[in-house]
Amino acid sequence: MPATVPTPSPAFAALHALFAERIVVLDGAMGSMIQSYQLQEADFRGQRLAAHPHDLKGNNDLLSLTRPDVIEEIYGRYFAAGADLVETNTFNATAIAQADYRTEALVPEINRAAASLAVRAARAAEAATPGRRCFVAGALGPTNRTLSLSPDVNRPDFRAVTWAQVVAAYREQTEALIAGGVDVLLVETIFDTLNAKAALFAIEEAFAATGVRLPVMVSATITDASGRTLSGQTIGAFYNSIRHAQPFSVGLNCALGARQMRPYLEELSALAECYVTCYPNAGLPNAFGGYDETPAEMAAALAEFADAGYVNLVGGCCGSTPEHIRAIAAAVQGKRPRAVPTLPPALRLSGLEPLALA
Repeated sequence: MPATVPTPSPAFAALHALFAERIVVLDGAMGSMIQSYQLQEADFRGQRLAAHPHDLKGNNDLLSLTRPDVIEEIYGRYFAAGADLVETNTFNATAIAQADYRTEALVPEINRAAASLAVRAARAAEAATPGRRCFVAGALGPTNRTLSLSPDVNRPDFRAVTWAQVVAAYREQTEALIAGGVDVLLVETIFDTLNAKAALFAIEEAFAATGVRLPVMVSATITDASGRTLSGQTIGAFYNSIRHAQPFSVGLNCALGARQMRPYLEELSALAECYVTCYPNAGLPNAFGGYDETPAEMAAALAEFADAGYVNLVGGCCGSTPEHIRAIAAAVQGKRPRAVPTLPPALRLSGLEPLALA
């Protein structure tokens, strides 16, 4: 039988209209908020997993099943702070990541539940402010395995996971997020471009299988002042590697604070033929692993990016809270979104560096 041609979801038109109107606001960190609830092992287990043979504390994705009240409340707090989109609590909700807790069998249910809770919070936020539109982004994290790098310094050819395994894991997650009702898919915190390409391949398979196509957002992380991802690519090479997927947006998140991101965001803004996103950490981590940048400081940095014409969407990553998002939303209110450029035709290739042939 011929492959199903996916039908674009209504979210495409609605999101394009929103991004054309103004700078859009994403939520902040989920992990930081969960930590503030001081949950214990019993919270992660609930009654259902009381006899599970492995420790579960720290498996934040599982809380969508065992403490859905906490997760839905966090979604609601971010919408109340001014977020237009919230990300589902599914950063580690693949079979590959959940294997650490022996909870792989729960992956479809975890993703559906996380999405459903976020959708319910979105509808509640809309009801509280008639005329407002709120969206849910299905979050696909990088997994805890890498396709490009060996975990064994003595065996550079070794990989802890295969392409087929990563694709299968992302497809299972994607189909469950779609079933849960997400508006958009967000492949985020990308440190290995090959993992990201596996995610994008899996997403296309899921679209064909479900018959629906959602907007796809892509966000990489620059690991340090070298300006490269962990697998070695510059931001220009990374963009060339994934532009064939025609993402709705591309951007940067995590690893760095906003001010450290500026040169790489400026470069990406000039290259990307789609919307550009930026949701940095609340500064660089301190000696205790915490984040010290205040809401006002973070908001000021992102407002500068908006004034420079670099961004279409802003938000927060590690260490950010609803207070950070509230300040960011206020700081970018009324500022013009970045204009998407039209680049001259060229053959654009990538290795660790980009190569363009006009």
